[in-house]
Amino acid sequence: MIDILIVGSGAAGLTAALEAKKNTQNVVVLSKTYPTHSQTVQAQGGINAALNENDKVQIHIDDTIKSAHEIGNNDAIEILCQNAKDAIKWLDDIGVPFSRDENNKIAQRQLGGTKQTRACYSSDYTGLKILHTLYDQCIKNGIKFYNERMMLNLIVERNTVKGLTAFNIATGDIEEYLAKNVILATGGYGGIYYDYTTNSYATTGDGQATALRAGVKLKDMEYIQFHPTTLDKNNILISESARGEGGYLVTKDGKRFVDELKPRDEVARAILEKINDGFEIFLDLRHLGKEKINEAMPQENRLVKEFCHLSMESDLIPIHPAAHYTMGGIKTNTKAQTNIKNLYACGECANNGVHGANRLGGNSLLELIVFGKIAAQNAVQNIDDTNYDCESNSKQYQEDKKMIEDIYRKDVELDFYKYKQDIGRLLFEDIGLFRHEDKITEIINKIELFKNDLNKMGIEDKSKIYNKNFVEFLEYKNIIELLEPIALSVLNRKESRGAHYRVDYPNQDEKYSKECLVWLENGKLNIEYFDIKSK
Repeated sequence: MIDILIVGSGAAGLTAALEAKKNTQNVVVLSKTYPTHSQTVQAQGGINAALNENDKVQIHIDDTIKSAHEIGNNDAIEILCQNAKDAIKWLDDIGVPFSRDENNKIAQRQLGGTKQTRACYSSDYTGLKILHTLYDQCIKNGIKFYNERMMLNLIVERNTVKGLTAFNIATGDIEEYLAKNVILATGGYGGIYYDYTTNSYATTGDGQATALRAGVKLKDMEYIQFHPTTLDKNNILISESARGEGGYLVTKDGKRFVDELKPRDEVARAILEKINDGFEIFLDLRHLGKEKINEAMPQENRLVKEFCHLSMESDLIPIHPAAHYTMGGIKTNTKAQTNIKNLYACGECANNGVHGANRLGGNSLLELIVFGKIAAQNAVQNIDDTNYDCESNSKQYQEDKKMIEDIYRKDVELDFYKYKQDIGRLLFEDIGLFRHEDKITEIINKIELFKNDLNKMGIEDKSKIYNKNFVEFLEYKNIIELLEPIALSVLNRKESRGAHYRVDYPNQDEKYSKECLVWLENGKLNIEYFDIKSK
């Protein structure tokens, strides 16, 4: 019997594991990939904390509330910002190699959405360095990992989570994990924008889809952040730090057209408007000089050389917006609790209201650390040896075993890979930076076709061991599961707010200063707006 079962091995999951390990030896991390492959490595720019004399915790709180556009949870925001300094100290103490200034203090840079120099960084490898350090600490502390396991379904009885089922990618077997508490830290759903995202193709909203099937409520699924600067044609991220260090956004003739450090949604829309008008848009860093670029952005300079055959110090870099981060997710309170007993969620898979309608740059890494700890602290307090009554070989396990066997036996009529590409393009064009009811309605109508055609899809590769075709089909099924909650949330919010921009409703409407919840009940998808409650 597992005391604390954590699903996901990014920074949120690893932080939760380290925190839980302080109070119980029986901590297990289950992950679809290996920890060092997690999406956390994409967070290049920095992690926020008010450390310098010109910045204050209250200013950080105010900036985050402003970015949330009146639908943030102010209690969650205060917890985030008030714990930022301790989070940085902890990361520094366990060995994260932060860049240093001339006084050997942790170096900080400005990111968009604030006038403060607040983001602590490690060159342009901040997320990667944090992740590797956390993983090292997990190994040092003897935390048990089950890698290459894809969560299939949660085992829920009488509104209480009892564990989960998983697909062993290495062997093709179905496994059952019984646990007193489960923490979901599975990341976002930005990968559904296939070919139009900075996310890995594995970031397919598995946690959100699995939670939805189990009766968990999802919140504000319409809020998807698009990063302004990814390399044109391949969506490789060029961090906000490039603009924070002084980079310009320009047309081919060198003319600037937007304040580069405005909130991401405004900058991304300004870029796409120009592109739609026939302009090519570039990131111009030439004036920074080779030494500054190599010091502050070595990884990005290498990526530009490798994938574009260009150099930041001498060339204009062609860029394009792409889906990057999802503010929507599993609804939690400030204790990381969901509406299912003993089930917690933290990191990008969760939504406690800390980002509201638009995430502030530098707050995502901070959220992983602060609420990863909080999830573990509350789960540990909930360990109770006497009230666990679930037997192995559960009904859910039997159902999932049959589901997997049926997939192997099934004949294939339609290619789900082609559908996945089409869905990515449709989402970017119609539920992307610019949204309109006519286009949204078209997608909703197509979702029914996608659902029906799923019955004609399956796998060509029938092997058991490391069957990538099988894993990607399971991911595709999760994508289909999430399409309707996302599209209906987009359709029903008839206003523009933060990252959600409706061409047909361009203004913010106070009657929508509420959270949008979606959940499954008796097989029916429900959607409703609720007042935002604290705690």
